[in-house]
Amino acid sequence: MTGGHRPTPGQRGRLRLAAAAVAGLLAAACGPAPASQPVTGAAAAPGPAAGAPPRPAAAIPARPRPPVPPDPSGSPSRAGAAGRGARPLAGTTVGIDPGHNGDNGANQSFIGHLVWNGAEMESCDTTGTQTESGYTEARFNFNVAGYLRAYLRRDGARVVMTRDGNRGAGPCVNRRAQIINQAHAQVAIDIHADGGPSWGRGFTVLEPVADGPNDKVTGASARLAREVRSALLARTPMPASDYYGQAGLISRDDLAGLNLTRVPKILIECGNMRNAADARLLTSPGFQRRIARALLAAVVAFVR
Repeated sequence: MTGGHRPTPGQRGRLRLAAAAVAGLLAAACGPAPASQPVTGAAAAPGPAAGAPPRPAAAIPARPRPPVPPDPSGSPSRAGAAGRGARPLAGTTVGIDPGHNGDNGANQSFIGHLVWNGAEMESCDTTGTQTESGYTEARFNFNVAGYLRAYLRRDGARVVMTRDGNRGAGPCVNRRAQIINQAHAQVAIDIHADGGPSWGRGFTVLEPVADGPNDKVTGASARLAREVRSALLARTPMPASDYYGQAGLISRDDLAGLNLTRVPKILIECGNMRNAADARLLTSPGFQRRIARALLAAVVAFVR
């Protein structure tokens, strides 16, 4: 310290005695000092103030696990059987082409122009068929595609659709094939319903014939066609067609979607909209979901 008054030796002694007396009084009032506690872990958490009651440890709520979605087949969930988070289509890209479009009929000049289908010229698109009551194929196709997209995504797939709604015209059939090819899908399904004779019933799976662009995928497409047929027979009340193809299968070499594909692909006519019994099924949301679940099962079996 610099400057100011310095105390005498006697004054300094009396000050030391007074300070010792004050310290003794404080020690008597506060009690003995608490023993030090060992510190465990990397660092000690700050404790309560001296003399304060200990605070109870805060409960840490358990993080809930996400629910495992039900298996669409109605059997125990594959995800549950394989362990939570396991999804059978993880890493798979699936193309879905819901045939036609809701406003094709109002755009005849557009859908009527010709495009190259890989073998010959054909119309850009058509209006599709409908039931006797006016329920359109375009609507049916898009509904089933929407259900299928949801099921596929739930099982881990990336899904590419050729149209995202049922309003508008097109795209043309060659462009639909390009969309799925450019997405590098591992498997693709064109969804349709037929307009056959009123007495005929049932579904038909169409598969491609080798024509150059699709040469490398016709074998895989044939295998996919059989998986789809088996799944539809096992999981839906719709029979195989009694008027078109053989036992629910037919090869076609005149459709752009099949001729131009570079990925394994089939086209499914899910039933005959001109037949009363088939029409009752095709217009039912419950049956549309069953079709979508059957197609999901076929895709999973094919990928595996």
